[in-house]
Amino acid sequence: MNSPIIAPSVLAADFANLQRDIEMLNDSQADWIHIDIMDGRFVPNISFGIPVCEAINKHAKKPLDVHLMIVEPEKYLEAFQNAGASTISVHYEACNHLHRTLQEIKELGCNAGVAINPHTNVALIEDVITEIDLVCMMSVNPGFGGQSFIENTYEKVRQLREIIEENDASTLIQIDGGVNADNAPDLIEAGADVLVAGSFVFNSTDPKSTIEGLKSI
Repeated sequence: MNSPIIAPSVLAADFANLQRDIEMLNDSQADWIHIDIMDGRFVPNISFGIPVCEAINKHAKKPLDVHLMIVEPEKYLEAFQNAGASTISVHYEACNHLHRTLQEIKELGCNAGVAINPHTNVALIEDVITEIDLVCMMSVNPGFGGQSFIENTYEKVRQLREIIEENDASTLIQIDGGVNADNAPDLIEAGADVLVAGSFVFNSTDPKSTIEGLKSI
């Protein structure tokens, strides 16, 4: 079994020392840098937008994994690609024309992801499973860091893994929310490929060691 891809979420970083925290991730075993974009409309919180993504990109040596928790994400795809995004994930629940939006992400040269909220049935994305590089499965209700992990996630990962295999797709399964050393092994066993960890990494006494621990699962 391959090591999981680790994508620390800078939503939990120290915003007053963002360059320092990005340089820490550069020096760590993190694979990607996960950036949560929130608009206060799709989710009940506002995080940061395009200028902060650009600022992170100036210092990052790892690919930027941009998760758009926003309404009408199709309006901002090119702006985030210009700001340095390698992967752009849009929410199934926010896209009236999901297939078109995914095509636009691909045309920009980015990996295309679909994010789904905890209540969204994984079967709803089967029609696009061969079109996407990544499914970002929310294991907390989106909007705030530091929430408790939703236990039903394991079953949803297994269901999604089955859909991916049945369709002979190469889509990665990403878990976002409440990931820690206790649930990570079970998530990997269920079929997850990418672990997003925010508070667990940045609130630890030694973030680089914490990332290394997740990577070695």
